[in-house]
Amino acid sequence: MSLICGVDEAGRGPLCGSVVAAAVILDPAFHIAGLADSKKLSAAKRDKLAIEIKAHALAWAIAEASVEEIDRLNILHATMLAMRRAVEALKIAPHEVLIDGNRVPTGLLISARAIVKGDATEPSISAASILAKTHRDAQLVEMDQRYPQYGFAGHKGYPTAAHIQALATYGVTPEHRRSFGPVAVLLGQGSLFGDR
Repeated sequence: MSLICGVDEAGRGPLCGSVVAAAVILDPAFHIAGLADSKKLSAAKRDKLAIEIKAHALAWAIAEASVEEIDRLNILHATMLAMRRAVEALKIAPHEVLIDGNRVPTGLLISARAIVKGDATEPSISAASILAKTHRDAQLVEMDQRYPQYGFAGHKGYPTAAHIQALATYGVTPEHRRSFGPVAVLLGQGSLFGDR
């Protein structure tokens, strides 16, 4: 039996938090209904599917690259690092890795190929997309409890008007990515969380 591992990420575009990647080897003998690109599913449906994926996949792993790594490496290289970490954390070695997107992480010791929009066409990538998204969303809900004035639970760190306004009002938190444009501009103005 050839074991296929799907890999996807969540959190490339937001201004804060780590970038999260998941790797999933589905059980060919167990069909999970409803797998799709996580962005096309409701939060409730994603949460339900995440439980099912974790219960029935042959193997799954979630990894991340930190805010510090994103700022040091850039978001693309940090994403590739998180993806490689997720694959390396699997308890079973797959025969092939399918990566959502148009790039394959360097340093993978397993045959891998990139599939553009793979999260909509490959069930294992869809499953990875769901695990990465639910994991990162849970992190943002927890971040929201520490910094309630920023609205992280709602915008999930994306550069919405409300998020930009909160940054301008309350300053840059330690969770914000300093290399991202809107954050870098505010830092240039000396706008740190707790200073105002």
